[in-house]
Amino acid sequence: MIAEFEAGAEPYRAYALGQTHKHLPEMQAYSGLSNAPVFTPAVGNYAQGMICEVPLALWSLPDKPGLGQFYRALGDAYCHEQFINVAGAKQIEDLTKLEPEACNGTNNLDIFVCGNDQQARLIARYDNLGKGASGAAVQNLNIVLGFDEAAGL
Repeated sequence: MIAEFEAGAEPYRAYALGQTHKHLPEMQAYSGLSNAPVFTPAVGNYAQGMICEVPLALWSLPDKPGLGQFYRALGDAYCHEQFINVAGAKQIEDLTKLEPEACNGTNNLDIFVCGNDQQARLIARYDNLGKGASGAAVQNLNIVLGFDEAAGL
């Protein structure tokens, strides 16, 4: 992908527009949704860093959760995770833009829940080169062997 972004190339390009992204089946399975979510990832003219976004029609989900319930569920699920940060309401309110490179050089994943009680945008920001499969392998190996989760990251 990076090779496509040479001098004068487009600074941003969405892909998998036909809802055919390879991760959609696992997203559907882990979320428990009866249909795959709408997911359109994008790449930009930078070497690393990524933002993935999944729009959610909250009104169509079981029990019709509001934005606050969705935010609290994610906060509770990840509150003890060393490398995952769920942005607080004030942080989200103050957002004017999301920089895809803000987590570069880290093993961090930032989660943002934006929207209202009818529709939400679940946004993840991470260093796709550091938080990818190799970083996950090192982190999981550390956990299995009883080492500090962050060792070697």
